[in-house]
Amino acid sequence: MKKLYLNTGGFNTIFNDLKDSFDGELVVNNNEYTLNIKSKWARGTIKAVRFEQEMSYVNFDLVFNHDVTLSIESLQTAPVFFAYCEQGTLTHSFGANGTQRKIKSNQTAVLNNTSVINSVLFFESHKPIQFSLVGMPTIASAKEESIEMVSQLKKRFTTESGQYLYIGTKNHKIAEKLQELSKISQKGIVRTLLQRSLLNSILEIEIAQHSYNYMTTFDPIMNLANRQISEIRRISNINFVEVLAAAGLAGRNYIPRIFKEKYHFSFKPYNQKLAS
Repeated sequence: MKKLYLNTGGFNTIFNDLKDSFDGELVVNNNEYTLNIKSKWARGTIKAVRFEQEMSYVNFDLVFNHDVTLSIESLQTAPVFFAYCEQGTLTHSFGANGTQRKIKSNQTAVLNNTSVINSVLFFESHKPIQFSLVGMPTIASAKEESIEMVSQLKKRFTTESGQYLYIGTKNHKIAEKLQELSKISQKGIVRTLLQRSLLNSILEIEIAQHSYNYMTTFDPIMNLANRQISEIRRISNINFVEVLAAAGLAGRNYIPRIFKEKYHFSFKPYNQKLAS
């Protein structure tokens, strides 16, 4: 059995620890991490997306060659994690000797741990495991628009003991959003906006389905999320050069820097003769 321990470091620290523990190759591109593993310990990939002091997403697609236990310290940002198991079985306990609870294929779990006791995950050898984690900090969130969401997460998914675990059946709408997230083909700022929007909608659906007025809150949230995502995709297909040129605004000083970088604008001199 291989025993691993993750401390309360940031994303870079955690992924570098995993890289060293499994003898993998880590690729970091802006806010996205890909850890490819093919060693005596395991084979497969761990992919992640993070937004500074905001939500994060991690996807595991692995086969371990040995039984593995992963002990995780409580994070200072006290995140609420939503786990979605797509294949295999994931086992969790609070502490190495705590009660073990299994998260099976097509099940979901909600986890929050602010106690001094570590969360421990158990993985069986030679059994494929695929699961995703969506996490949202409940402390020191930098975005003002996240304040209400953080308040709702604390209200529904935290306890005075500092240990919360719920296991239930998967939500098909969330499964669809996770599929969309994995298939985003856009690059750059549009990719980032779509990732953030999809993760936001997943968290909002979770809050809605754990609320007493689930049926009255679910449809408006889904409609708003779908409109936001559709609008981002629509905007990503607009030819901004043509739009700005038609508006007579295609001068160097009128185009935001972000679009110059994305669309690589070039400027030709305008040889207008001055009236004498």
